[in-house]
Amino acid sequence: MVDVLLGLQWGDEGKGKIVDYFAPKYDIIARFQGGPNAGHTLYVNGSKIVLHQIPSGIFHENAVNLIGSGVVLDAVTLKKEFDKVASFGVDGRKTLYVSERTHLILPTHRALDKASEVSKGNDKIGSTLKGIGPAYMDKTGRNGLRVGDLLDKNFTTQYIKLRLKHQRMLDSFGFNDDISEWEEEFFEAIEFMKSLKIVNGEYFINEQIRNGKKVLAEGAQGSMLDVDFGTFPFVTSSNTISAGVCTGLGIAPQKIKEVIGVTKAYCTRVGSGPFPTELHDETGERLRKIGNEFGATTGRPRRCGWIDLVALDFACMVNGVTQIVMTKSDVLDAFEELSVCTSYGINGTQQKAVPYQMSKLPIEPHYEHFQGWQTDITRIREHASLPAPMKQYIDYINRFLGVNVSYISNGPERDQIISVL
Repeated sequence: MVDVLLGLQWGDEGKGKIVDYFAPKYDIIARFQGGPNAGHTLYVNGSKIVLHQIPSGIFHENAVNLIGSGVVLDAVTLKKEFDKVASFGVDGRKTLYVSERTHLILPTHRALDKASEVSKGNDKIGSTLKGIGPAYMDKTGRNGLRVGDLLDKNFTTQYIKLRLKHQRMLDSFGFNDDISEWEEEFFEAIEFMKSLKIVNGEYFINEQIRNGKKVLAEGAQGSMLDVDFGTFPFVTSSNTISAGVCTGLGIAPQKIKEVIGVTKAYCTRVGSGPFPTELHDETGERLRKIGNEFGATTGRPRRCGWIDLVALDFACMVNGVTQIVMTKSDVLDAFEELSVCTSYGINGTQQKAVPYQMSKLPIEPHYEHFQGWQTDITRIREHASLPAPMKQYIDYINRFLGVNVSYISNGPERDQIISVL
């Protein structure tokens, strides 16, 4: 049996904490897509740690963690994360497995990412410059190097061949940065990776499922950044929706049971691209300040706005969401009035569908307004104790989406989560 946990907005929904919360119920936590641009923030014994590549179940000693073939892997980032995890007294090598089909991010992928983004000028996508896009391009272009290639005695030759191809592309951009330090770190990390448990990922996970093990597939980024169904071209380079679980782990669709979608009680976005409910006023700044809305990976200030139910309904539809976790609800404690986007005004008409190309249309969000609860909810542990205005806010969202909020996160700590079930 496989359950899926993924983001329903533009990423940064707080999935790391939620995976950490659910992890004890599962035998295996598996990352199925994305790269080190994903920053999953956890609080372990009161201390903060951000994971970019290692699945969020690493702090649960009884859980197996798998990096699936749909991921693009930065060996340098992975090695650094192992050191961070070790500082918490955890030896990640005991429980982490890596699929041999997982593609590698090379130093020249990072260089290509930077060169490409700089060349776009004002039309830049807002890449985290981690080399993810170029790595996925090599994957679809059938040029990429994979984790299984590390065990090949000719790996260095394969690397040099691909590096020469990348160098010609970099020359066309006029990119002259010295990446020798990146390469030195890369080959040190490659030697470290050879000590990990490299497995045939699809056979590994299907055998576990046949043996009755419970799997939680952990997504990165968010549904509105999906390369096919997100706000293209301002998207990531992988399928972030539930369908990506099948291709990213090598499991059949009928193995999936629950699809748990994570959304903030409001909305944020990092980088460029359309964001219909973005607030450019004092309210948006208050959301950013109270919510500490700065990227876990980049440190960039997040754009903030009210919750967008049109986009959220779309995300629930394409993912087949069965239950919702609402995070950072406590950020709204201080607001007298809350707004919820229920339709888009486009060329004089009201629409409840996400348009094909958001960035090319003037979208005017239509809002319903709700009384704020203006109560500190961070110490509440039972649904019955939540203030009435908050219950009304959530009930409206449930009715609009046709999917219920099953859990409410009301703070960053592990125990700050309320079950509505």
